[in-house]
This record gives sequence, C-alpha cells and structure tokens, in this order.
Amino acid sequence: MTDDERFSMLYSLMVRVFGKTARETRVPEDLPVIAGYVSGVARLGIPALKLADASLGLRHTDGPDDCATALPCGLAMGATFNPALARTVGNLIGKEGRARGFNVMLGGGINLVREVRNGRNFEYISEDPLLSGMMGAGMVSGTQEEGVIGVLKHVSLNASETNKFFLDAIIDPAAHRESDLLAFQIAIERSEPGALMGAYNLVNGAYACGNRVILQETIKDAMGFKGWVMSDWRAVYSWDFALHGLDQHSGAQLDEQEWFNEPLRQACEAGKVSRARISEMVRRMLRSYYAIGIDQERPAVTIDFDTHHAVALQVAREGIVLLKNEGEALPLASGKQRIAIIGGFAQTGVLSGDGSSQVMPPGGYAAQVPLHSHPLLGPTTMRFSGSSPLAELRRQLAEARIDFDSGANLADAVALAKRADVVIVFAVRHEGERFDSPDMALPFGQDALIEAVADANRNVIVVLETGNPVAMPWHEKVRAIVQAWFPGQAGAQAIAEVLAGHISPSGRLPITFPVDVEQTPHPALPGADVELGTPIQVHYHEGAEVGYRWFARSGRQPLFNFGHGLSYTNFAYGDLHVSGARPCR
Repeated sequence: MTDDERFSMLYSLMVRVFGKTARETRVPEDLPVIAGYVSGVARLGIPALKLADASLGLRHTDGPDDCATALPCGLAMGATFNPALARTVGNLIGKEGRARGFNVMLGGGINLVREVRNGRNFEYISEDPLLSGMMGAGMVSGTQEEGVIGVLKHVSLNASETNKFFLDAIIDPAAHRESDLLAFQIAIERSEPGALMGAYNLVNGAYACGNRVILQETIKDAMGFKGWVMSDWRAVYSWDFALHGLDQHSGAQLDEQEWFNEPLRQACEAGKVSRARISEMVRRMLRSYYAIGIDQERPAVTIDFDTHHAVALQVAREGIVLLKNEGEALPLASGKQRIAIIGGFAQTGVLSGDGSSQVMPPGGYAAQVPLHSHPLLGPTTMRFSGSSPLAELRRQLAEARIDFDSGANLADAVALAKRADVVIVFAVRHEGERFDSPDMALPFGQDALIEAVADANRNVIVVLETGNPVAMPWHEKVRAIVQAWFPGQAGAQAIAEVLAGHISPSGRLPITFPVDVEQTPHPALPGADVELGTPIQVHYHEGAEVGYRWFARSGRQPLFNFGHGLSYTNFAYGDLHVSGARPCR
C-alpha cells in the first residue's frame, strides 16, 4: 500500500456535519447521511467503510424511505437475560444495515450503569459486567454473522452525559479492570468484535481515546483484542493519540484538526510516529475487514419488516418487568368494566430514547415534541412511535369501556378516576444522549398526578416508560407497577398483552432501583454545578462495587433489587421433606 492509501483509512468523515446543510465533498454523492465514511483502496479490492449508528436499530439518515425496525432499549434487552435473543437482534440489525449498503454498525453499548440519572443508560444493558458482556457479545455476534462489522462502545466509564467532554473519571485501576473493563473483556472474548469505540471523558487524567493504559496495555495487550479502536465523534485532541492505542479518528471534521490526516502524516515524516505503528493501525482494520467478510459479495437482502417487527415485539414482551402486583391487580379481569387510561401520551404511541440511537420506524413517528437544547450539540426531541397503548388495550379488552384523559388537568383526571373500576396511569420521562436527568423524579408533575389519582381510586396501576429507575413516592398507594422501559415500535402491543394477561411478564431488573439518589454512591450529579466546559474530576470511590454490589456493601435496602421481577404464576410447596445420606461439609 502507498502512504496515501494507508493514511486515507485512518480517519472517517461525516457526510454532513452537525448544524450544516452542505454535504462533505470528499464522500460519494450517493451516500446517505450516515455517521461516517472511510476511503477504500479500489486497486487492492479494499472496500470503503460506511458506518451507521445502530445501537437500537438503524438511525434515520434523512432519506424519504430510510425507516428501520425500532427496537426496545438496551435495558429492556438486558431485562430479558436472554443472550440468544440479543443475537437475533444483532442479526436483524446486520441484515437491515447490509440491505442499505452499510458495513459497520455503531452499536453495542455496554457501559455499566453507575449513575441512575445518566441520560444514556437506556442504550446500555445493565450494572453487571457478566450480563452486559454476554448480551453485548450476542448482539455483536449476530451482526457479524451477516457480514457486517459490529462495534462495542464506549471504552470506558462514559457513566454520565453532563459535561462529559471535560470530565475526568478517577478510579482505582484494579477496580476498573474488575467492573467496566471486565464487561468489555467478556464481550470481546465471546464475539471478537471488529472494532471498539472510545469514550469522550478522561480516565485517570488521560482522555479515553488517547489513554494508553486502557487502549494499548489493557484492551490490546492484556485482553488480546484483534480489531481496531476508533474514537467517538468529537473526541480526539492530538495526533499523538495514535501513540497511545487509538487506530482511527472518527468524524474528523468535528475536531480542531483532522488529526489523523495531515498532522499524523507530518508527525510520521518527522519520525515522531513510526511507520510500523501506521502499518499496525491499518493492519488491525484490514484484519477485521477480512475476518468478518465485508469484502465479500453476498446475496441481496430484502427486509421482511413484519418478521423484524415480531422480533421487536418479542424483546418488548420479555423485557417488561412487573415490579409490584398487590392483591393480583394484574392481569386485568376480562369482561365488562370501566377502565380509565391517564397520561403518558398513551393515546399517541410509546416513548423512545433520544440521540444517536434514535430510529424512525416504518410509518414514521406518531408524535414529536421538542424539549431540551444542548449548547454544543443542538436540540433534543421527545419522540413517540408505533401504535398507542390506548388503542392496543381497547383491542385486547374489547368488552371493557376504556376512557382516556391526558392528565394535563388534575381535576379532570381525578374525576375520571372516581368513575372507573380500574385506573392505569402511564408515566414517561424523556431521556437521551447529551443530557442527564437532574434527579430521579418523574417530570411534568406526574408524581402529583399519580398521588391524586391513587387518592381517588384504590385500583391504580402505573406503567413506566423510562430509561432509568425513577423515584416512586406513591408506590405504596398503587396496586401494581409495570416497568416498560422504552419498548420500541411494538411496545404498545406488548404492554397491552401483559396488562390483559395474554402474556405473563418474565423480565427481571438488570439494574437496581434505589429509593432515591441519596442511596447511590454519588447523590450530587457530577458536573451539574459548573458551567459546561469546566474540567471536573469524578471519583468513583465505589470502584468495582457497582449497583447491587454497592447496596450489599453499604447495607442499604433499595426499592427493587437487581434481578427482581414478578409473574402471574404462583408457586407453593407442601409436605416438603429433605433427607440426605450424610451432612454437607
């Protein structure tokens, strides 16, 4: 390979840069607005890379017909405790990516849930390294079976969104190795992903994308990772990141310079970077190209969206967690009864998480509501998809009279609740990349709504569409609580089936639900008290004691434990006798 060919592979270009309408002139004119493009080498048969965001399905790329299957969020998949289903999801993502001509899927988020207000937790799997590693491996393996490169991210400690570009995560290296990095090791060993993606934050004083201890000494040397490490977009600050284990600069136009373009080349010519290192960077990429087979011609793919919808439905069914069911309030009784549905845009669709994991399902969004605006990255929007829980419940419970109230006016909601036999309150919380929730409360006065409705009717069921645990000051007043997460395009049907008893809930919590933030290792949200851009340190003093391990060590009793989840099946033992030939020692 010539130097021009080698260096052209070491950075990716965005098709369109945030906030600009003009396309990048260095990418092919027919390329959709995907996350990145990397030149190939036609004379050697080396394909170009076409990188698409695909955490929970293919991200919308601004084309008129570029819909994709909108899957339930990562925590919902984690709640299934089903690696085989995760592999099926990976197959789905790989098929849809390959059908669109993409060959790198930027999914596989397996950061451990350390901060319950993290806006991006919904993309991840759990607080447990084994569960996160196994589920992440399943998704990557499924994607790569389709001849598309799967990516694991974000290495490492991308535990919150607030001020993340300037946050230095301080942690004992051994504890780091036994927690977040252990999840990556498990996933790497089980799936051999083609690439890893670094994180935005610093770790122990060095940016994650230029952190030699993590990328070179741990990931590559100790774990034996064979693929290449790419940066996150807007996460590179110097060409010398190449000396510390980073192999590719992603979205190069976003940073101060296209560091792995001319600056790296000049550093190599000046003898500051060895030619052997440049060759290794390219060789790691090529190894993944050929091991996964993105160079091979494969049969054309026609997407069966009905079949893929069924996969999304199965994940939603298995991921819904029944947290409480006092007096067998659920499943709902069949026959004639009056049911009040209140709040949560239940007449519209189901909520999804915001950011690079956003997927536009077939048929488009049911509703879009602009909310936050990030000073660096622009606005965020609350989006609802699929059919509505209201419509699905009316379909599942045809004999019941089902009325709806938005919950906007407390008096109207209470009046409806008083006339109903059963009340189902849908509660939502908008969460996403770029921002954290300020606390664990439900927004829009929904806690007060639930309290008021529960005071008016003793048969209240709460359905939560959130990407994190929430505080539940009303939990003793309601009879049942259903954690539906962000359940994807088929989520409304799954929720209705569970409420009606046509599906028995089987999900188990992949994260611990604290009573409030005071029970967590970091009651104050890191970075919330400083201006964006202020360097801060966050000392992860809990080390490897993440989630349920933190609660075990501190002796605190959470609201709901890791692994908690009820079903509609009752178990009883009677006339039990235990005998043995000899005592255990």
